[in-house]
Amino acid sequence: MKIYLATGNKNKKREMAQILESHTVVIPSDEGIDFDPVENGTTFYENSLLKARALYELVHCPVVADDSGICVDALGGAPGIYSARYGGPSFPHGKPDGSRIPQNEQNKFLVDQLNDALAEGVDSSRFLNGPRSAHYTCAMVLYLGGDRLYVAEETMEGTIVSTPADAAGTTGFGYDPLFFLPQYGRTAAQLSDDEKNAVS
Repeated sequence: MKIYLATGNKNKKREMAQILESHTVVIPSDEGIDFDPVENGTTFYENSLLKARALYELVHCPVVADDSGICVDALGGAPGIYSARYGGPSFPHGKPDGSRIPQNEQNKFLVDQLNDALAEGVDSSRFLNGPRSAHYTCAMVLYLGGDRLYVAEETMEGTIVSTPADAAGTTGFGYDPLFFLPQYGRTAAQLSDDEKNAVS
């Protein structure tokens, strides 16, 4: 069965194709479809549904969409839904012109902003995994048209590394090299594909 994935991110396509190996996963660019919906929801779920509906209107086939991001407790859950556009304290919701910030810069901004917040004495006593506590959230929608949809939202708990130089691993993407998983003793970017797919 062909399933459209509402993203332009080839890394997400690769991960989804591994999980749905008995299906054919297609992203819009595979078929020359121009797809860049406005993500103006206020939650991961709202953004995933916006993307799913937008692509369904173009292809009229089952669509899977996700919206995900990293949420750092000491930063009040930031960058959260703005993870892909995050530009540090100066541009927490992305640059006004919409230009993308390179991932290595985003990663440095995030670690530095967390370290600044901790140096200022943010109260971390309630955080699940201590002062550097963070979690990935992913909301996923399978949209079948009309009111027919399935939704799942999950989190993966971990911590943020102490310095940008502590980022490690090459198998992930995005913030994975910064996101340390205590149960594995490694970052998300150091996990095998099978290990990551089992928990993310």
